[in-house]
Amino acid sequence: MKIKKDFMLRNVAGYYVVVPVGDGALNFNGVINLNESGAFLWKTMENDVTEADMVAALLGEYDVDEDRAKADVAAFVKKVSEANLVEE
Repeated sequence: MKIKKDFMLRNVAGYYVVVPVGDGALNFNGVINLNESGAFLWKTMENDVTEADMVAALLGEYDVDEDRAKADVAAFVKKVSEANLVEE
């Protein structure tokens, strides 16, 4: 799975925001705010990855145990999928 090309992550005044571009702007109103780990997962999903890939990346970047990483990745994937930001 990966993030659709119609959405871009930007750092605006120290805040991570996702903004729609191109056709995405026609179908999605607003912006999405992400924390640092959310932005990290977003960047990971700019390439085609599995949830296992994302968990491994999170474990390599942050001091977090595997169960917490799995739960965080699952929650993130659920939210971006529900918002229709992901292509399978």
